[in-house]
Amino acid sequence: MTKSAESLPLLKNPERLESRLKEIPPEPGVYLMRDANDRIVYIGKSRKLRTRVRSYFRESQKLTERIAMMVRLVTEIEFIVTDTEAEALALEANLIKQHQPYFNVLLKDDKKYPYVCITWSETYPRIFITRKRRLGKEKDRYYGPYTDSRLLRGILSLCKRIFPLRQRPQPLFKDRPCLNYDLGRCPGVCQQLVTPEEYRKIVQKVAMVFQGRTSELIDTLTQQMEQASEELNFETAARRRDQITGLKSLNADQKVSLPDDTVSRDAIALAADEKHACIQLFQIRAGQLVGRLAFLADAQAGFGAILQRVLEEHYQTADSVEIPSEIVVQHDLPDAEILADVLSQRKGKKVTIINPQRQLKAELIEMVERNANYELQRMQKLSDRNQQALQDLAAIVDLPELPHRIEGYDISHIQGSNAVASQVVFIDGLAAKQHYRHYKIRNPEIQIGHSDDFASLAEVIGRRFRKYIEDPQLQRIGNPDFPDLVMIDGGKGQLSSVVAVLQEMNLLEDVRVVSLAKRREEIFVPGESIPLKTEAEQPGVQLLRRLRDEAHRFAVSFHRQQRTAKLRRSRLDEIPGLGHNRQQQLLAHFRSIDYIRIATPAQIAEVPGIGSRLAQEIYDYFHPNNEIHSK
Repeated sequence: MTKSAESLPLLKNPERLESRLKEIPPEPGVYLMRDANDRIVYIGKSRKLRTRVRSYFRESQKLTERIAMMVRLVTEIEFIVTDTEAEALALEANLIKQHQPYFNVLLKDDKKYPYVCITWSETYPRIFITRKRRLGKEKDRYYGPYTDSRLLRGILSLCKRIFPLRQRPQPLFKDRPCLNYDLGRCPGVCQQLVTPEEYRKIVQKVAMVFQGRTSELIDTLTQQMEQASEELNFETAARRRDQITGLKSLNADQKVSLPDDTVSRDAIALAADEKHACIQLFQIRAGQLVGRLAFLADAQAGFGAILQRVLEEHYQTADSVEIPSEIVVQHDLPDAEILADVLSQRKGKKVTIINPQRQLKAELIEMVERNANYELQRMQKLSDRNQQALQDLAAIVDLPELPHRIEGYDISHIQGSNAVASQVVFIDGLAAKQHYRHYKIRNPEIQIGHSDDFASLAEVIGRRFRKYIEDPQLQRIGNPDFPDLVMIDGGKGQLSSVVAVLQEMNLLEDVRVVSLAKRREEIFVPGESIPLKTEAEQPGVQLLRRLRDEAHRFAVSFHRQQRTAKLRRSRLDEIPGLGHNRQQQLLAHFRSIDYIRIATPAQIAEVPGIGSRLAQEIYDYFHPNNEIHSK
């Protein structure tokens, strides 16, 4: 059976390739590369589409191994023409976020670096540290990721001492503020003793710290202190003096020796081995190092392309005041002019991108690169340990090669209620959380009082690999989405149920599956009634244990979310006229039943789909003894 010309890679069909390249216009825009299964494998941008796309197929063009492999898979090229290069950059970013093509220079979704989040989407914004960057709400702002979590917590703690901020995530009392209000550390958010407008002004000062605008904030506070002193308002003047002293302590001993201290600049550099690239971005404002951010990326692409992607993703959600006037880079960027033009438009001032070769700015890049090297060395030590564990695991379960992708599965429920399953993924021995998945068990026989882990695991495995049965042409061997090893949390019984469903799907020969029993950390394989001979402290067994524990943690956390959501819904179910969709809207807006309870009717009415009448009914439900109605 021969493939049609349309399904052949373009490299094997020169006439069709040349015809397609001639159809691409020499204008700015975005191009999308597709494989034989119609999947988007790469998305790029260019100010001249035809020239850029043609460069991939020139024999004289030196491509990285990763991109050369991508080109060999391309069977179709699509393009979208834009009016400007800036539009092309924005469109490319949105398309990559939507489709996540395998061959793009994607930053690793690494949870070890923390962010600071300010929830401007809420009436009273919250400030907290998180390792999960959720971009669902455009008004919310994330600052980071920061390399030193201890220093970051210290800065946030100091900010909470300098400025009166909400100190507790939940109100301590229903009808009065806690002691933090009396001490002047909180303006009484829980009882709405401060207006949203005034509170947002306080939070904006904290945001300036994480935007690198500490000097600007100190100047503003100094003016306020002097004005208060002239007006004989010595209490306010003293408060401003203490705030200025605290802010100055943040950047003590952080001076960077550069000739022009008035220019705001970012400096970015990386260190890489065959697999990983560790990127450091130093934020320098008024000659002071105000932030040191860290990123991870695959090292398969060119160094300039990696730095370009980091900068694009970093500045994509940044406020205009956070964009520096100068960006110092270690390597030339492939589209430096486009990025500079876009950032200049957003900032309203010229932004320059330079690759220094001498003097102080070159020394600055050397310092950033040195810090990136330290991070790379730390990662390499971890990688060496993982390599040893992978080699041991391959020997234990008799794999022909080291397992690149390992998946782990577990079930969580309480006597059958809210039964869920988890799928966790380790890539090269490291947790790849962007590939994690949750499953809600659909089997109608599994309900309160009746559980069946065997049937639940069989259902989940069937759903996971169903697409390979529905589409027989879907590649398995070499497919980055197809696991080299599957681990089931349990013993012989759990393994047998999974083996049965894989046999039924004719996938048992392709899917290598084992189970890990909790009691003695025993590994079972299909067709064997006794466990493999292993030691609990072997590197390969320890790797499976980490995978099993992660699958268990992920399943339990999802089960708790489902159980909590059910309890929330059951509480809201008692309110007449409040259906499931409106309940979801309320919880998405307020995040907690406690916040709904303390909200005013006017605040509740701000939720989409909740009118003033229903808002009053919700308020009355939580305040049955309160006869005061909003007007």
